[in-house]
Amino acid sequence: MQRDVSSRIVLNVTEPADLVFSVAVSGHYAPNHEVFTASLDGEPVTSTEIFDVHGTRLHRVESGAGTLTVEYSAIVLGAGDTAIAREIDVLTYLRPSRYAQSDELAATAAAEFAGIDSGPDLLAAVSSWVGTRLAYVPGSSLPTDGATRTLLARQGVCRDYAHLCVALLRACGVAARLVSVYAPGLFPMDFHAVAEAWIDGAWRVVDATTLAPRSTLVRIGTGRDAADTALLNVVSGRADFVEMEVTATVDALPNDDLTQLVSIS
Repeated sequence: MQRDVSSRIVLNVTEPADLVFSVAVSGHYAPNHEVFTASLDGEPVTSTEIFDVHGTRLHRVESGAGTLTVEYSAIVLGAGDTAIAREIDVLTYLRPSRYAQSDELAATAAAEFAGIDSGPDLLAAVSSWVGTRLAYVPGSSLPTDGATRTLLARQGVCRDYAHLCVALLRACGVAARLVSVYAPGLFPMDFHAVAEAWIDGAWRVVDATTLAPRSTLVRIGTGRDAADTALLNVVSGRADFVEMEVTATVDALPNDDLTQLVSIS
């Protein structure tokens, strides 16, 4: 399988800014071709690459005021390394977090998924429950919205679906986390967010939106929720989005059998 991914982000930096981008494919892959560039008003800007504990590759850019353009592209052939779980990871991803308030949703999870003991069955039940109760409405949620607010609003975008899945799974005693991905087949094309759950000794992907085949996903960032996986963090200064373009293609787009357990590869 060959997957070609790219992104282009243009920012209007109105005050000198310290910016951290999460757009490169995870360290689980060894891309056959990869380029990351940053330029300010057409002039190259130096970036520093930082790895986190899950292989997420961050690029830190210190930019002056002006128009900052960040471009990334990669070709990924075959599968990447399998994501593993240390004991501390399982414990971490059982806890509530800012956008996945599993403690607040414990009663809902107990009422809706009582008696489902099998991990795969629970995964399917949570994904189906979230997918049928939310409406996918672009622009319907705020960056500060978490799982509880999403459930009350009954609508959201991919990160909202993923946060609700993560929160419900944690409330059922299953370690779950958020993953940002490139998603061949996604329409309209954008960065995408899905959930992962530790089931039967492996991280299994959960995408209640069913907007892209799970087997084609390319991991970018991994963490507790969107706080750990945001495509851009403004550490200091001020920068506003001007435009963004994302592409993700695969040599052969497969069907997605929703009855099967799938891991991001």
